[in-house]
Amino acid sequence: GLLYAWTFNSTLYVQEDSCRFVSQETGNLYIAKVEPSNVGNYTCVVTHSKAEQSIQGLPTPLILCSDGVMGEYEPKIEVRFPETFAPKGSSVKLECFALRK
Repeated sequence: GLLYAWTFNSTLYVQEDSCRFVSQETGNLYIAKVEPSNVGNYTCVVTHSKAEQSIQGLPTPLILCSDGVMGEYEPKIEVRFPETFAPKGSSVKLECFALRK
Protein backbone atom coordinates (compact mmCIF):
# COMPACT_ATOMS: atom_id res chain seq x y z
CA GLY A 1 0.00 0.00 0.00
CA LEU A 2 0.85 3.63 -0.41
CA LEU A 3 1.39 5.92 2.56
CA TYR A 4 1.15 9.70 2.21
CA ALA A 5 2.95 12.34 4.24
CA TRP A 6 3.87 16.00 3.74
CA THR A 7 6.96 17.97 4.65
CA PHE A 8 7.04 21.66 5.49
CA ASN A 9 9.92 23.71 4.05
CA SER A 10 11.67 20.44 3.07
CA THR A 11 12.68 19.59 6.62
CA LEU A 12 9.81 18.96 9.02
CA TYR A 13 7.08 16.37 8.55
CA VAL A 14 3.63 17.89 8.97
CA GLN A 15 2.09 16.47 12.14
CA GLU A 16 -1.63 15.77 12.08
CA ASP A 17 -3.60 17.61 14.73
CA SER A 18 -6.95 19.40 15.07
CA CYS A 19 -6.00 21.77 12.21
CA ARG A 20 -4.03 19.50 9.85
CA PHE A 21 -5.03 16.19 8.28
CA VAL A 22 -3.42 14.04 5.57
CA SER A 23 -5.90 11.87 3.66
CA GLN A 24 -4.53 8.36 3.20
CA GLU A 25 -7.17 7.90 0.49
CA THR A 26 -6.12 10.79 -1.78
CA GLY A 27 -2.83 12.04 -0.34
CA ASN A 28 -4.33 15.53 0.08
CA LEU A 29 -3.21 17.76 2.94
CA TYR A 30 -6.04 19.68 4.61
CA ILE A 31 -5.40 22.73 6.81
CA ALA A 32 -8.48 23.86 8.73
CA LYS A 33 -7.40 27.37 9.70
CA VAL A 34 -4.45 28.90 7.87
CA GLU A 35 -2.19 31.01 10.07
CA PRO A 36 0.93 33.02 9.15
CA SER A 37 3.04 30.19 10.62
CA ASN A 38 1.62 27.86 7.91
CA VAL A 39 3.16 29.91 5.08
CA GLY A 40 5.95 28.05 3.28
CA ASN A 41 6.58 25.18 0.89
CA TYR A 42 4.80 21.86 1.28
CA THR A 43 6.06 18.69 -0.41
CA CYS A 44 4.13 15.42 -0.69
CA VAL A 45 6.07 12.25 0.15
CA VAL A 46 4.60 8.95 -1.10
CA THR A 47 5.98 5.73 0.38
CA HIS A 48 5.32 2.25 -0.96
CA SER A 49 5.31 0.19 2.23
CA LYS A 50 6.16 -3.18 0.64
CA ALA A 51 8.95 -1.85 -1.59
CA GLU A 52 10.17 0.45 1.21
CA GLN A 53 10.72 3.26 -1.32
CA SER A 54 9.68 6.90 -1.09
CA ILE A 55 9.19 9.52 -3.77
CA GLN A 56 8.92 13.27 -3.16
CA GLY A 57 6.80 15.57 -5.28
CA LEU A 58 7.61 19.14 -6.19
CA PRO A 59 7.23 21.79 -3.48
CA THR A 60 3.87 23.56 -3.39
CA PRO A 61 3.99 27.08 -1.92
CA LEU A 62 1.29 28.21 0.50
CA ILE A 63 0.87 31.99 0.39
CA LEU A 64 -1.36 33.89 2.81
CA CYS A 65 -3.78 36.31 1.09
CA SER A 66 -3.45 39.72 2.69
CA ASP A 67 -6.75 41.08 1.33
CA GLY A 68 -8.93 38.52 3.14
CA VAL A 69 -10.78 37.59 -0.06
CA MET A 70 -11.23 33.83 -0.13
CA GLY A 71 -13.03 33.32 -3.43
CA GLU A 72 -16.30 33.96 -5.17
CA TYR A 73 -18.32 31.00 -3.83
CA GLU A 74 -19.63 30.17 -0.41
CA PRO A 75 -18.35 26.98 1.28
CA LYS A 76 -20.40 23.90 0.44
CA ILE A 77 -20.59 20.37 1.76
CA GLU A 78 -19.55 17.68 -0.72
CA VAL A 79 -21.86 14.68 -0.36
CA ARG A 80 -20.44 11.60 -2.02
CA PHE A 81 -20.36 8.97 0.68
CA PRO A 82 -19.57 5.43 -0.49
CA GLU A 83 -21.08 2.43 1.23
CA THR A 84 -18.74 1.33 3.99
CA PHE A 85 -18.72 -2.16 5.48
CA ALA A 86 -16.76 -3.07 8.60
CA PRO A 87 -16.63 -6.12 10.86
CA LYS A 88 -18.34 -5.73 14.22
CA GLY A 89 -15.93 -4.40 16.84
CA SER A 90 -13.44 -3.00 14.31
CA SER A 91 -12.31 0.63 14.05
CA VAL A 92 -13.18 2.69 10.99
CA LYS A 93 -11.92 6.15 9.99
CA LEU A 94 -14.31 8.13 7.74
CA GLU A 95 -13.40 11.36 5.97
CA CYS A 96 -15.82 14.24 5.44
CA PHE A 97 -14.73 17.74 4.43
CA ALA A 98 -16.37 21.07 3.75
CA LEU A 99 -14.75 22.34 0.57
CA ARG A 100 -14.48 25.84 -0.77
CA LYS A 101 -14.87 25.87 -4.55
